[in-house]
Amino acid sequence: MSSEISQEPRQSDFFNICETCTRGCCNGARPPLTSKRKRIIQDFLKAHGILLFKPFENREYVFPRETKDGYCVFFVKATRKCQVHPVKPETCVAGPITFDINWEHEKIEWFMKSEKICPLASALYGDKDFFEKHSKSAKSEVLRLVNELDSEALRAILTIDEPDTFKIGEDILHSKVVVKLRQ
Repeated sequence: MSSEISQEPRQSDFFNICETCTRGCCNGARPPLTSKRKRIIQDFLKAHGILLFKPFENREYVFPRETKDGYCVFFVKATRKCQVHPVKPETCVAGPITFDINWEHEKIEWFMKSEKICPLASALYGDKDFFEKHSKSAKSEVLRLVNELDSEALRAILTIDEPDTFKIGEDILHSKVVVKLRQ
């Protein structure tokens, strides 16, 4: 098992909120995967004896395959939990915080999903310390993703509409990412 798997305690406290949610962020989400995250997930599946037929799709970018009813292949309906939770995709960890890139100002903009989309947003609104901790983690996860994705995949995910969100901040985009996106 890779050392990253055992060293990344990612959101262990979210299940108490997420497992009772009926809104389904795991339905139709298509979280992007870097080649590194894909390998980490494959190692995790193998180490835990989880057998899935073709767990990934590769269209404009790589993402977890969806079931016939549109759920992420890693989502277990009976428990409402993710089979790969400790190593799940960066955007899954970041939720309900999402992002966009402002080309004109070369900034990454941070957005929060509304409460009607994600009950976790309510928990974040109500606890400043929880929000600060999660926001820091979410930004770190997304920045890693943005830095590691190739330019075509990043451009593709930036076209995905994120309705019912509002801006919560922005940061200067790393010059390496700006160059990558302008190629």
